[in-house]
Amino acid sequence: MNQVHVLFFANLKEKARTNRTTLEMPEGARISDLKAKLVERFPDIEKALETAIVSINYEFANDGDTIPQGAEIAVFPPVSGGTDAPTYIEITESILSLDNLLARITSPRTGAACIFTGMVRGITDRGEKHETLRLEYEAYKPMAEAKMRQVAEEIRARWPGVEGIAIIQRIGILEPMTPTVLVACTAAHRDTGVFEAARFGIDRLKEIVPIWKKEIGPKGEVWIEGDYHPSRLDEQQ
Repeated sequence: MNQVHVLFFANLKEKARTNRTTLEMPEGARISDLKAKLVERFPDIEKALETAIVSINYEFANDGDTIPQGAEIAVFPPVSGGTDAPTYIEITESILSLDNLLARITSPRTGAACIFTGMVRGITDRGEKHETLRLEYEAYKPMAEAKMRQVAEEIRARWPGVEGIAIIQRIGILEPMTPTVLVACTAAHRDTGVFEAARFGIDRLKEIVPIWKKEIGPKGEVWIEGDYHPSRLDEQQ
């Protein structure tokens, strides 16, 4: 038998009343077989499974794909999150475009957008003043994307008036004055919590999303570590 780990996200997680489960699947089982077994165990997800996306070990999968040994299977709704509440998550090595970001989370009823942009500092005054020649960003991408989506879910739980949410992190080697991260929230009005939500988004990203940076300067290089240690309260519920 093949022990398979299944992760649920968004509405699938709510309908299953858990964010994960483990299934014993026969050798050669396919995604369609797994779906059938999931419905047996979690009947309330049957309707949501009709439009759900499935991935095997971080790659998109189809019903006919064979499940490898010990696979990690994720089941989640389409990434856009729907036209009423678009969510856009990305980790990229490309230049960050504010116009493209806003286009993804703006609807005809949008009247406000709050955007936080993090930059590479060339000079740091906090603590011992020093110069930075460049930063190197690294991410544990599959987990980082999942935790970024968790941050978006936490924003919506706290500020129901927020409609669109985008969180984009750039990785690789970046020069001073280069944008490294964008967190944006849109809503019908500015008094719906978009300011607080964007601030919460960047603060939460710094706590639970596995992204690290190496600071490279004239005197050498060092990986920058934070001091926040996630607890069970930081897990997806």
